[in-house]
Amino acid sequence: MTALPWMYLALLSLGYALALSYGQLGLLAALPLLLLLCAGFAVRQQRSPIGRYLGHSLFVVVALALAMHWLPGFYNGRAIDPQRLTDDAVPFSLYLNQDKPLIGFWLLLACPWIVGRRSLRLSLYAGALALLLCAIAALGGALLLGIIGWAPKWPEQAWLWVLNNLLLVTLVEEALFRGYIQGGLSRRLQHLPYGENLALLASALLFGLAHLGAGWQWTLLASVAGIGYGLAYRFGGLGAALATHFGLNLLHFGLFTYPMLAG
Repeated sequence: MTALPWMYLALLSLGYALALSYGQLGLLAALPLLLLLCAGFAVRQQRSPIGRYLGHSLFVVVALALAMHWLPGFYNGRAIDPQRLTDDAVPFSLYLNQDKPLIGFWLLLACPWIVGRRSLRLSLYAGALALLLCAIAALGGALLLGIIGWAPKWPEQAWLWVLNNLLLVTLVEEALFRGYIQGGLSRRLQHLPYGENLALLASALLFGLAHLGAGWQWTLLASVAGIGYGLAYRFGGLGAALATHFGLNLLHFGLFTYPMLAG
């Protein structure tokens, strides 16, 4: 078993200790923490392959429950009350979720291979090219579908949105969909001629389906964007995928209707 990345563990412990001290966590939050700890030890041990499969299965179940906010003990405070960032936009609100970040931390701790390390130069090139392609395809598609419009802005709450979107949303989603799902499938399908392509498409499709609640348009656009994020991950690692995803979200937030046009 390889050594735990203690920096991530220390940050996780500090962050949730602060959340507990400020009343953002209840005692019941200890249950998913305990389950994730068990899953992590099962995944990282080398003696029993069946134990590793069971650990991954337990993680998937707990991760789904955390992502859907089904588990008690997490008091996700609303940081921004519902408001229209532009006159023609649907109301936007922002919650600082305490549960979903556990997914990203678990992946970084238990599955460090998801990072997919590449050289800085290659990561920058892959991220920049993928962001350009995603902006053209996803934002261009959203404009053609009539669900966003040109609306440059930088509201006073923008920096809070930036921190939340980067650390609590994008990092978690990329660690899960690109690192864990695409990276894991690539490892499993590497013996197939098009194994990496199948892994990329599968992760992009699942990412799109995760947006199904927002409507078929966002499901389609998220799937298209997921292909771009997958290419960034394949050639530039997790850092490139994270930069591409956050860059696209930032362009959407700062330059277009956010989150979408009303009516």
